[in-house]
Amino acid sequence: MRIDIPEGQHPIEYVWGDMVPGIGMAAANFSLSVYAHTTLGLREFEAARLRVAQINGCVFCLDWRTERDGEKVEEEFSDAVTEWRTTDRFDERTRLAAEYAERYTLDHHNLDEEFWERMTAHYSQLEIVELTMSIGSWLAFGRLNHVLGLDSVCVLPGH
Repeated sequence: MRIDIPEGQHPIEYVWGDMVPGIGMAAANFSLSVYAHTTLGLREFEAARLRVAQINGCVFCLDWRTERDGEKVEEEFSDAVTEWRTTDRFDERTRLAAEYAERYTLDHHNLDEEFWERMTAHYSQLEIVELTMSIGSWLAFGRLNHVLGLDSVCVLPGH
């Protein structure tokens, strides 16, 4: 960890809550809202989330699997996300979610018209905004936790 944590304090709660309570609690609420209020299907949600996690290198995010109504993606899903260009396990929406996450995270200046034509053919504007905000959340907070060395002790509240 790159931040000194007082004895007996939980690192995430200390950094996000005690050190910067005005910022940390707002960030935590935004992060949790992505999970609580999503309208996206589980597979496209997880494809985007895992692709960001793979790029960020966040240990916790790579290990985490979102559960919805008792369902999780299959164990091999992460490998398919890595191979999103060629896997036969994804429908077009799931493939686009992984592609969008990768391009947003690595090369957002080059999201060209051809890409947006494909996105708008498969996603509504509401879904595009939601996916964009979700990717932004995962990018920011996964990197924050990884950079500060908190990703090995990260847990979502209630889990």
